[in-house]
Amino acid sequence: MSFTETQADVLVIGSGAAGLTAALSLAETRRVVVLAKGKLTSGSTAWAQGGIAAVLDAGDTFEDHIRDTMVAGAGLNDRDVVEFVIENAPASIERLIELGVPFNRESGDLHLTREGGHSHRRIVHVNDATGWAVQAALLKAAEENPNITLLPDRTCIDLITGRHEETYSGSGRVWGAYALDATTGKVEAHTARATVMAAGGAGRCYLFSTAPRGATGDGIAMSWRAGARVSNMEMMQFHPTCLYNLEVKNFLITEAVRGEGGRLYNPRTGKRFMTYYDEERMELAPRDVVARAIDAEIKRFGLDYVHLDISHEPPEFVKEHFPTIHEKLLGLGIDMTKEPIPVVPAQHYTCGGIVVDKRGRTDLPGLYAAGECTESGLHGANRLASNSLLECFVYGEAAARDILDHWDGFEAPPQVRQWDDTRVTDSDEEVVIKQNWTEIRRFMWNYVGIVRTTKRLERAANRIDLLHREIEDYYGQFKVTTDLIELRNLLQCADLIVRSALKRHESRGLHFTLDYPETDEVAKDTVLVP
Repeated sequence: MSFTETQADVLVIGSGAAGLTAALSLAETRRVVVLAKGKLTSGSTAWAQGGIAAVLDAGDTFEDHIRDTMVAGAGLNDRDVVEFVIENAPASIERLIELGVPFNRESGDLHLTREGGHSHRRIVHVNDATGWAVQAALLKAAEENPNITLLPDRTCIDLITGRHEETYSGSGRVWGAYALDATTGKVEAHTARATVMAAGGAGRCYLFSTAPRGATGDGIAMSWRAGARVSNMEMMQFHPTCLYNLEVKNFLITEAVRGEGGRLYNPRTGKRFMTYYDEERMELAPRDVVARAIDAEIKRFGLDYVHLDISHEPPEFVKEHFPTIHEKLLGLGIDMTKEPIPVVPAQHYTCGGIVVDKRGRTDLPGLYAAGECTESGLHGANRLASNSLLECFVYGEAAARDILDHWDGFEAPPQVRQWDDTRVTDSDEEVVIKQNWTEIRRFMWNYVGIVRTTKRLERAANRIDLLHREIEDYYGQFKVTTDLIELRNLLQCADLIVRSALKRHESRGLHFTLDYPETDEVAKDTVLVP
């Protein structure tokens, strides 16, 4: 295998909202290379249906948004971080408008919708396909910027650190990443003075997930192997309403359907059931509450799904607010203007991740991180709806600003070692990858899902120990492929989730265990140290 090395001022891993926001801010004065696994639009940003939370209405306040975020996060949030992100939200929306994002308007003003956990209408949106519109605008700006090089089909293997230097300096810095070019099969070294990790979450650890195929926790796993701490990995958010359909998997029914009046019914009894779980907020309760309620109904009555019904609203209202969902469901024989939608919970968002400060800095010199791969302190024990894209913009900008402010302190990268594949061969047992991938996702769903027990977690831990030996042996014998890289990272993230869950001896937010059903008086982060 021939070896190539590219060098930039800054390397950005990930082409979603966080990565492209950082790249655009950096590219005013620096040369930036952006690596994307697969297509430039294949990340989670393009999948986001709901919108972006921001205080833009006279009847709303920063304090209200802060309180809603802290309540949803069950007090595990960092108040200082919550204030920082929310107070920067209006400016983020303005920048997106300048980039041409066509947010919905009503009589000239931005149209605001409401979602679960929010006390006011504060969600700006582009119909029910906000993420796609944001992705398109950011990508267009990046493609037109001469200082940004966009490289699709690059699967990052590991961060380049001191141990990869030709002459070890002992600096402990991150100098970029090794990545597989999936089109050529060659491994490249992408070196840079600073690296921004924006590789998304680890949703594909679970059998049912709304996350895209590539959400295998690559950034979290790579950063952990390089020596960065991770925090609150047990806080996996399950979206309450994923379409139940055996033909179409992982299609999300946005939170806004409930925000605009959608009701949840037990299809066997025909009754609204949220009154039994959260009488005051009903369908507008935070996601963890609604997901557990649906899970309980399904298990109690032996159901395959529950019903989400908005057919009591005028048909034109439904079509206008949810054109993408309406069209998709019609193609499956479901008319949401006339009948209910069958839904089940599915993994949706990774609230834990790489520990970062308010400037996006990790524990490792030269490595920044932003977006779903991080644990910034914003989400706490449960992400409030539509705060995720917001975090991407604020932290992508913050990381870029800190890099530029301290540019003189970033040294040029040293010579790094070539990727050595002379002692490995092409795999003749690809079935091993498929089998292990399926096994991980299935035991994570069954043992480390919405409701947990210590015994289930220990069973998962035992399976992870066995698979670690098998997968590392396989990794050491065969040339890397995207599937093998993802499998390795998937197992690493599953391990971090289970270890974190076993350390938390309480139920808080997204982590609910039958063995410790009470909530401790003091909220503490679960921090794992490599």
